[in-house]
Amino acid sequence: MDGGHGDDDDARDEVRGAPRIPGPRAAADDLAARDLTVPPPQEDARPAPPPQTGDPGRTAEERLSHSVLKSLLGAWALSACSSEETAAVEEHLGDCAPCAEEALRLRDAVGLLHTDRDLDLDPLLRFRVLENCLGRRPARIPVPVWANPYDAETARLDALLRDIGESEWHAPVRLKWFEGESAASRRTTVAGVIGHLMTVDGLVAGALGLDDPLGRTPAGGPTERTEAFWGADEPATRAVHEPWRDQSHTLIRTVSFAGRGVAELSVSYGDFALPLRDSLLDRAFECWIHADDIADAVDYPYDPPSGSHLNRMIDLAARMLPAALAGRRRAGLAGPARHLVAAGAPGRSLHLEVEGAGGGNWYIALDSPAAVGSPDQAVAQVALDGVEFCRLVAGHVPPEEAAAGQDGDREAIRDVLFAAASLSRL
Repeated sequence: MDGGHGDDDDARDEVRGAPRIPGPRAAADDLAARDLTVPPPQEDARPAPPPQTGDPGRTAEERLSHSVLKSLLGAWALSACSSEETAAVEEHLGDCAPCAEEALRLRDAVGLLHTDRDLDLDPLLRFRVLENCLGRRPARIPVPVWANPYDAETARLDALLRDIGESEWHAPVRLKWFEGESAASRRTTVAGVIGHLMTVDGLVAGALGLDDPLGRTPAGGPTERTEAFWGADEPATRAVHEPWRDQSHTLIRTVSFAGRGVAELSVSYGDFALPLRDSLLDRAFECWIHADDIADAVDYPYDPPSGSHLNRMIDLAARMLPAALAGRRRAGLAGPARHLVAAGAPGRSLHLEVEGAGGGNWYIALDSPAAVGSPDQAVAQVALDGVEFCRLVAGHVPPEEAAAGQDGDREAIRDVLFAAASLSRL
């Protein structure tokens, strides 16, 4: 011990104004901690800035915050942004699903508020603006209700195709349809069926301004396009799967972004045309029918569409029946009209009763496509199962064997059943 010397030393330190404060101790087993040098203070202790959206290679001055971009959505919907602001907003929409949804709502609001001067002139504008956004990060954009059957049926067929082996892509498949008064058929492979679906879907893609899967636009409708694909130098293989699926994804994505106006866009099939909402329903129907053909060829279980989707397919066929009947009448394949009916007036009709899932009641005008079917003017009744009716429309069931129940005018029943089968095609 130092005795009284310690008190003297403390007094001298206090006089100098330097109180004795012990330094930090090193751990007993930390030999490296003998160096007690204090590191220099940090020059900037501010927290790191939050991450920015957009290209990380751009400077902070070139990027806009989320709140600023969100505030620009209204101006963007009105096409009132500068080119730089438009580019920034559209880039942001690919990364931010809530803003993408808000942008679509604002675009629809513009169409509702300006009925006399439609600022959304092109129904595909939003798709072209946001096409690249989906490639970066899928936004939560709802699929239109009328496109749901096509979305569902292409997804179901895709699942089947992913479940079969390499050799099964070359399994023989016989496609069937109805021509005039008799059945027709054509033999191909599973890969050939997918190529057929892809080339006919290309008619819808062309109407939407998308790329043609054939690389060009051959004249004619589904049959001519299919023959052009099958006539290529190399036969179809499993490689056709991904282009077909990519095309179906693109179609769904396009109509989802395009908004309300696109539903009535006309799609030409060569000798007739359908609005886009009916065209995609027609494509869903054919996708299901040919998926069932493939399933039979490879011994794969496959169910019909859901009841609500089946109902829409049946409704489309029922709406097309008066025109098909009139076409057969002009070709001398159906009995003559019994009455002259003014457009929109009720005329003779056939009561089509469809049973089972997707079923319902329809009244088919018999004397004119412009007439309205009416229960009061029904001269015949036909009852069929829903799936059986669809198989008749697909040309897979002979008209003479289709109806489970018949009552009334026999000529009208025959004419309607044959007209239903005539809706089929390659």
